[in-house]
Amino acid sequence: MKTPAFFLFLASVRVLTGGEPVPLSNGKDLSGWTDAAGKAPGEGWKVEEGGVIHRAGKAGDLFTAKEYGDFDLSFNWKIAAGGNSGVKYRMKEYAGKGLLGPEYQVLDDEKHPDAKVGPQRQSAALYDLVAADAAAKRLKPPGEWNESRIVVRGGSIEHWLNGAKVVSMTVGSDEWKAVHAKSKFKGVPDFAVNAKGRIMLQDHGDEVWFRGLMIREL
Repeated sequence: MKTPAFFLFLASVRVLTGGEPVPLSNGKDLSGWTDAAGKAPGEGWKVEEGGVIHRAGKAGDLFTAKEYGDFDLSFNWKIAAGGNSGVKYRMKEYAGKGLLGPEYQVLDDEKHPDAKVGPQRQSAALYDLVAADAAAKRLKPPGEWNESRIVVRGGSIEHWLNGAKVVSMTVGSDEWKAVHAKSKFKGVPDFAVNAKGRIMLQDHGDEVWFRGLMIREL
């Protein structure tokens, strides 16, 4: 028979590792999601069969009502041909710059013009900062589902695509300072240093689908 001490040990492990993943969507409606101002989401966002969140028309960005700090977020996504979207996290309001946060780029790498700027703007990249590892990256074409993860703990950021880690970066490191100085965020010295913020699904004017959003707080 297992002793009470054993169960206390298991409980302590769960606390240290952040517990179990929970869904970001109830699969029925957009409860728990808002627009940028904290009001009801735009009508262009729909929840479809299977709990799929579909940006089907003009909608504005979609934000979690809750802020998250350290977390492991898994999700599936697919993009329309020529499309652009993204998943941003630890969103923060910057004076004169608006709401900004690190972004997991969601893109049709073949047809969207942003891909021509460079690999740091292609799918799974830490947008405009760190390109996805080309050797590990296995991107499925528009209309097919990709599996992704975002793992953030302190300043550490990881992006995963279809089972492979494709981005690893630490905010504040020398490497970070170098890529930040060349990015569109160079005018925001404290970009991404905040410890928590909302998660955002981007409306970039194109059709995109998300499903299976599960988050484990670390």
